[in-house]
Amino acid sequence: MIIVMRKNSTPQQLLEVEKRIEKHGLTVQISQGVERTVIGVLGQPTDDLREELERVDGVSEVIRVSKPYKLASREFHPESTLVQVGDVVFGGDDVVVMAGPCAIENERQIIDTAEAVKKAGAGILRGGAFKPRTSPYSFQGLGLEGLKLLQSASKQTGLPIVTEIVTPEDADTVANYADILQIGARNAQNYRLLDAVATTNKPILLKHGLATTYEEWLLAAERIMDHGNNNVIMCQRGIRTFESYTRFSLDLASVPSIKLLSHLPIVVDPSHSSGRYELVIPMALAAVAAGAHGLIVEVHPEPDQALCDGAQALTFENFNKLMTLVKSVSKSLK
Repeated sequence: MIIVMRKNSTPQQLLEVEKRIEKHGLTVQISQGVERTVIGVLGQPTDDLREELERVDGVSEVIRVSKPYKLASREFHPESTLVQVGDVVFGGDDVVVMAGPCAIENERQIIDTAEAVKKAGAGILRGGAFKPRTSPYSFQGLGLEGLKLLQSASKQTGLPIVTEIVTPEDADTVANYADILQIGARNAQNYRLLDAVATTNKPILLKHGLATTYEEWLLAAERIMDHGNNNVIMCQRGIRTFESYTRFSLDLASVPSIKLLSHLPIVVDPSHSSGRYELVIPMALAAVAAGAHGLIVEVHPEPDQALCDGAQALTFENFNKLMTLVKSVSKSLK
């Protein structure tokens, strides 16, 4: 349930509404917007409470929320959420680009890539230290050593870090190194992991599950937010369909859909969705045109020598081209 206060409502009237809700054993979440104040009620409010609140001075209307997710809903939080990481802001007017290798392989590789993507205009450095690969014979990442190399590249370039976390036990360790914690598609409904990353209070990049609905995806975000961590960034990375030419099918309809359903920022991963470097630039531009707040792109100094996902990684030259085109498309939409 959502209570919308009148524009001229007083702090005392707002407090009265809070007291009445809490008297029923329910939790209150307040959203102060530019135009109005909205009170979200978490729990199972009764019809009697609804009728009671409608009679309280200062209340404009009481709305029953049909969606199972409340905190992530735009109904509850009409104003778009901005997630700030250092000098970078997700959800604003600028398209934020996160770039780097799928997996950290050695110091030279991550340092060279960090310097190249920063020079091209990337705002966040990405890199995998823990890799949840399907095959046990594939490169699984350098682990803690990879985090240390990533941190070294961050200090050298000033770029904040986003990296994936795969187990709840690693939450505190990864949070000590990374500025944004990434939840991969295969862990989108790993609730123990979602609970663990939420309590770090670090921004969370939440990828779309391979076969989850938008509602399930937003409920995963809701779980993080229910722990008090509202810095969630949704990430569309493609879904599993019958098509085999591309690695996954990039669902760009999710971009405007999530922006309608939720106040959380949304970014797109054209690398994992396509699986082919030739498709990364056109799909990235399509994502920006669809309204994405950002991109996360794989870049490698020598993709043909990469230990992981080289087929979808951009060279430094191609990444420069991508950044130039992204700026052009973004500027044309303003």
